[in-house]
Amino acid sequence: MALYDWFEERLELQSISDDILSKFVPAHVNIFYCFGGLVLTSFLVQVATGFSLTIYYRPSVLEAYASVQLIISKVHYGWLFRSLHRWSSSLMVLTLILHVSRVYVTGGFKKPRELIWVTGVILSVITVSFGVTGYSLPWDQIGFWASKIVTAVPEALNELIPGLGSTLVLLLRGGYSVGQSTLTRFYSAHTFVLPALSLVLLITHFAMLRKQGISGPL
Repeated sequence: MALYDWFEERLELQSISDDILSKFVPAHVNIFYCFGGLVLTSFLVQVATGFSLTIYYRPSVLEAYASVQLIISKVHYGWLFRSLHRWSSSLMVLTLILHVSRVYVTGGFKKPRELIWVTGVILSVITVSFGVTGYSLPWDQIGFWASKIVTAVPEALNELIPGLGSTLVLLLRGGYSVGQSTLTRFYSAHTFVLPALSLVLLITHFAMLRKQGISGPL
């Protein structure tokens, strides 16, 4: 208790705990309002299992597929961590769709919660980006052709602004063809850039949600 009292005197932990736990929950809140929490839970599972997979995964076009097979067949419980990572990503997308649908149907995007909606939409785009980049990391036939197709999509922008689409394709691929530079970019985005953006936006999203409160019923 002496250690707790020492921290309590300096940080006022009890008041912080009371503020978090004593937040009023409106009477109309039901199970359909839990989808956002399920998205967050799935994301945390993704972070934990993804970090574990990076220990053995090798972001090389020559070794990526072999490292995934090593994780599945040789690493203790590697098959379990990869399966959890794979299926929780599907669960995350499903619950995200349900969450966004619930917010839209109940008018949760209206004043004064517009910024909560905006950060949520950006987080949805990031979630899709997680799926696109992660799908290619095993660098099997599916992963290779998926990355080739996805990185070719921006080329359609050449119809609007000549040269813009081709520039974006080069930026995504790291060259004129899909290869090691593409895999490195996808791996960096999947394990560093997107998680960092997600963390910032999640903090912002929940801070504003706590400030504005849960939207009321229709």
